[in-house]
Amino acid sequence: MNARTEPAEAEPDAITRPPLLREFLLVAGLFLVYKLGRQLATGHTADAFGNARRVWNFERAVHLPDETAVQSALLHGDTLVHLANTYYATVHFPATLAFLVWLYVRRPAHYVWARRVLAAVTTAALVLPFTFPLAPPRMLTGTGLVDTARIYGPSVYGPPSSDHLSNQFAAMPSLHFGWALMVAIGLIAATRSRWRRLWLLHPLITLLVIVGTANHYWLDAIVATAMLAIALAVVPPPRRTSSTAGRGARRLDPKESVLVGAGR
Repeated sequence: MNARTEPAEAEPDAITRPPLLREFLLVAGLFLVYKLGRQLATGHTADAFGNARRVWNFERAVHLPDETAVQSALLHGDTLVHLANTYYATVHFPATLAFLVWLYVRRPAHYVWARRVLAAVTTAALVLPFTFPLAPPRMLTGTGLVDTARIYGPSVYGPPSSDHLSNQFAAMPSLHFGWALMVAIGLIAATRSRWRRLWLLHPLITLLVIVGTANHYWLDAIVATAMLAIALAVVPPPRRTSSTAGRGARRLDPKESVLVGAGR
């Protein structure tokens, strides 16, 4: 055994940011794939309603909470249900975009990681509408649920027969919830504030909103969570350094030394 001491390898104080134009095109492509991919999976209306009934019955069989309980809470006041509809219509894309921009500027290593995870989840999620088309609960009769966006506004969807901008029979998985959960996980990982776990309120509110407005089943969010967990397991997180750890991380002293080879 030949133990010797060597200066610790200095960690970079800044991670090289990916080229802005390339990242803009990649992120724009991610959002475009999200929209166009679901639009390509249109049709299969009968299958979508049949699968919706199966999902609804399965949730009751495994004793998941009833979506109608969440919607009933929203319907106690017009203001609350209007806020829920507004949250569904306006927060999803801007919050995710703001998350990626902030990471790109302040935490480049976390940005690359988060962008890869979101791309993996989104790509995998686009397969399900082709193999398992699913009508949202607001379209399912006999459940007691109503289309809150159509009744109280604002609504982002038109009649399914004339809506050429989205595929309303692609309820599973809920990328509304999957992306919101990744935003919270990414910000918790990239920051060191003692309050950083409050970011989990974003996916929690999103979950209550997508269920309460009858745009998604509980199972849609569960499947999205499983897909995100797989993506997080496959995509390696950024290596912890003084530049990726955020506030409160101890910077390395170049004079520090480490024992190399002592265990050989």
